[in-house]
Amino acid sequence: MSASTSGELAGKVAIVTGAGSGIGFAIAQLFAEHGAAVAINYLSSGKDADELAQKIERDGGNAVALQADVSSKPAVESLVASVVDRFGKLDVLVNNAGIEQSQPLLEIDEENWDRTIAVDLKGPFLCLQAAGRQMRRGDGGSIINISSIHEDFPFPGFTPYAAAKGGLRMLMRNASLELAPYKIRVNNIAPGAIATPINAATLANPAKVERLQQIVPLQRMGKPEEVAQVALFLASERSSYVTGSTYYVDGGIVQHAEAL
Repeated sequence: MSASTSGELAGKVAIVTGAGSGIGFAIAQLFAEHGAAVAINYLSSGKDADELAQKIERDGGNAVALQADVSSKPAVESLVASVVDRFGKLDVLVNNAGIEQSQPLLEIDEENWDRTIAVDLKGPFLCLQAAGRQMRRGDGGSIINISSIHEDFPFPGFTPYAAAKGGLRMLMRNASLELAPYKIRVNNIAPGAIATPINAATLANPAKVERLQQIVPLQRMGKPEEVAQVALFLASERSSYVTGSTYYVDGGIVQHAEAL
């Protein structure tokens, strides 16, 4: 049986932003395997996004790769309109696109601050708003924000990123209340240390990897596929009574404490 007619997401249409690599790529792939028609959004990873869309189509699914800068309102509105024109509706949005850049607090330049907030907080807001308006016309839907443990857990050296993720937590909580009457559920997933391109510098540093293994209770980094499994749950009817929550996929690192 083809992917388009079977699985937990059969008949659903999903947008996954920043899906050209890493966590977004894994989510788009898993959603397609479970029957969703998937719009694979990307900004610069066009080759990988196109190849994933082609693979999904070859395997009997339905997918399209679409470029859009999530920090641009016209681009976001065009993205959602293109998806609805192609697939007829929108059921699931995964706000995954994100960036980070390390700078000490007193040296953060305005460009770093503005760009990080634009992509990591304004972007999810714009996508949520555009998708929510579309979902309101139908039977509701599920909006999933890929946040971070740093919506709660301090992240010295990455203040714009942590501030954006903290804001994303409250955006999710407010949205879950305001959109509930339209049967639109809104939740966050908060990954910890996941082996993705955004963590390439950490992965290339044996000392940092060893330290992570010491402070992560499960003693390893996570995989994008493990985050994708939680996204599948939140996109499916298995989570039909779930909204307004953050789900940590972090090996327990936010609970880390050392005996003195």
